[in-house]
Amino acid sequence: MPATTDRRVQIKGIREGLLATFGEGEWSELQAVLLAYIQEQAAFFKGARLAIDVGNHVVHAAEMGRLRDKLSDLGVSLWAVLSNSPVTERTAQVLGLATRLPLPRPERAARRGETELEGENAVLVQRTLRSGYRLSTRGHVVVIGEVNPGAEIYAGGSVVVWGRLRGTVHAGTEGNTQAVICALEMAPVQLRIADQVAVIQTGKRRKNEPMMARLENGQIVLEPWKHK
Repeated sequence: MPATTDRRVQIKGIREGLLATFGEGEWSELQAVLLAYIQEQAAFFKGARLAIDVGNHVVHAAEMGRLRDKLSDLGVSLWAVLSNSPVTERTAQVLGLATRLPLPRPERAARRGETELEGENAVLVQRTLRSGYRLSTRGHVVVIGEVNPGAEIYAGGSVVVWGRLRGTVHAGTEGNTQAVICALEMAPVQLRIADQVAVIQTGKRRKNEPMMARLENGQIVLEPWKHK
């Protein structure tokens, strides 16, 4: 997820959607920062469920109601407000908003014969990324959809596109030479892994063939993407 430039408002992904944390500052200023950022990243936030941690800020019903309405106009659903202020907490309850995040479910003990695998952080995008869309994360990226020309993905880990890749992808942005880029159809504007840029010769492969790009001897190579 692209980061906000104003550090007073921090946004991160959680199991229930997104969580925006407000730091120090006037309520009106923090609200303006949040709304401006959502407008800048409208495609990313469209349809999102948002919880807000306002810390010690005292927010009354009229102020919170206006923020909820403005978020709704941007396609964002405000469902929870977390606060250390009893006044703000009561305000949220009056407006029908949650004031606590659900507790995580206890981990299920592995049964005999099951294998426990450690996962890694990844961003899952279930939509087509159109021209002008820019996604940046320190983890992996999985896209179930198309990546159109003009769309850009920057990942610290690997990138998997379950569809056509025709945009720009940079995997291993922090120097991870083990990162790979996979797509059901590989026809990108540009591919990069770590500090290497691919020279793509699409004429030497079958059309619509799933492909994987990886580093080998300091160069990016393309090969058929097959299950092993």
